[in-house]
Amino acid sequence: MKLYSLSVLYKGESKTVLLKAAYDVSSFSFFQRSSVQEFMTFTSQLIVERSAKGSRASVKEQEYLCHVYVRNDSLAGVVIADREYPSRVAFTLLEKVLDEFSKQVDRIDWPIGSPDTIHYTGLDSHLSRYQNPREADPMTKVQAELDETKIILHNTMESLLERGEKLDDLVSKSEVLGIQSKAFYKTARKQNSCCAIM
Repeated sequence: MKLYSLSVLYKGESKTVLLKAAYDVSSFSFFQRSSVQEFMTFTSQLIVERSAKGSRASVKEQEYLCHVYVRNDSLAGVVIADREYPSRVAFTLLEKVLDEFSKQVDRIDWPIGSPDTIHYTGLDSHLSRYQNPREADPMTKVQAELDETKIILHNTMESLLERGEKLDDLVSKSEVLGIQSKAFYKTARKQNSCCAIM
């Protein structure tokens, strides 16, 4: 699971403006990084342009998923991740980032902003923190713990069934042993009674 890009954009009437972005292109070749980053920016702008206000969507592009959230106030966010990354966590991240951004950056600056003029520093920390969705999102963490517990419980049940089969064998053997030991006890008692001194 990997996040590659986290962008905040403004969906204007005529064009979409990139306000701020953070990228993790470390998994790409050094010579490809700038091209990949430009392509992610272009894709983010294109997806926001074609999305309606007040909508959320996930768009598949080759082996990547682009999650987009366009708010009614024209502020938009895009996360580019691999296919394995949970979409619920991506949309939680987008909602959190857009809320923070709208509180820290004046609405007047959105239509005319650019990455150089907008002063918001939270994207890089969010991008690194959400690389592991289990640690960043409490629901995903709880779900992972439940899955682990379910696996442990399943293994425990299997081992109990194996033990149960072994216990059944022991119980059946003890019933046979019980009959034989009772016979031995009676025989020993008879033998001991004839040797008793009177």
